[in-house]
Amino acid sequence: MAKLQVAIDLLTTEAAIALASKVAPYVDIIELGTPLIKSEGLAVITAMKNAFPDKLVFADFKTADAGALEAEMAFKAGADYITILGATGDSTIIGAVNAAKIYGKAVVVDTIGVKDRVKRAQEVIALGVEFVELHAGLDEQAEEGYSIQVLIDEASRAGVPVSIAGGVNRTSIKAVKDSGAVVAVAGAAIYGAEDPAQAAKELRDLLSA
Repeated sequence: MAKLQVAIDLLTTEAAIALASKVAPYVDIIELGTPLIKSEGLAVITAMKNAFPDKLVFADFKTADAGALEAEMAFKAGADYITILGATGDSTIIGAVNAAKIYGKAVVVDTIGVKDRVKRAQEVIALGVEFVELHAGLDEQAEEGYSIQVLIDEASRAGVPVSIAGGVNRTSIKAVKDSGAVVAVAGAAIYGAEDPAQAAKELRDLLSA
C-alpha cells in the first residue's frame, strides 16, 4: 500500500512539531521542507525524530553537491531519508547512497528542474536510490495551466518506485494511487486545511480504499 507523506513547509520547529502532532496518526513519513531546514538547521531534524521516533523523517535537502557529506549530516541528525537533486551528477547521488548504506538509511532523488523525469528516474534507481520524487515545486504549480496529471502519467510510465509531489489532494489522490506511486506527498492540502488532522485522515482513507 502506498505511504502518505506530509510535507511541512513551515518555518519554525515549534510550528512543524505542532502540525506533526495533529497529523502523525495518519501519515507514514514526515517531511521537513527545505525552507524549514534552512531556517532551523539540523536541529529540527533531531527534534522531529525525537518527537516521533516511530515515523520516517524525510529531510528535504535538495542536495546538489557533496552528496556523501550532506547525507551523513542528515542521517546523523536523525533523518531516515535525504533528497538529492536529480539534475546533479551521478557522483553526488552515488556518494549519498554510499553514506545511506553505512547508516542504514535511504536516498530519494528529487526531479525538480529535470526535463525528462521518467528517464532520470530510471537512471537513478539503478544507482541505488530508494525511490524518485516526481516533483512539481511550488513555483511550477503556480504556473498557468499546471496539472498534476503530468506527474501521474509519468508515474504510470516510469516502471520504478516513485512518489508524487505537486498538488496531491482529495481530488487527485485516487489517481496518484492508481498510477502505482509508492508514496503520495501532500503539503498544502494538509497544512493549509482548516483541520489538518481531518484532512490527513481523509487522504489516508482515500489512499487505503
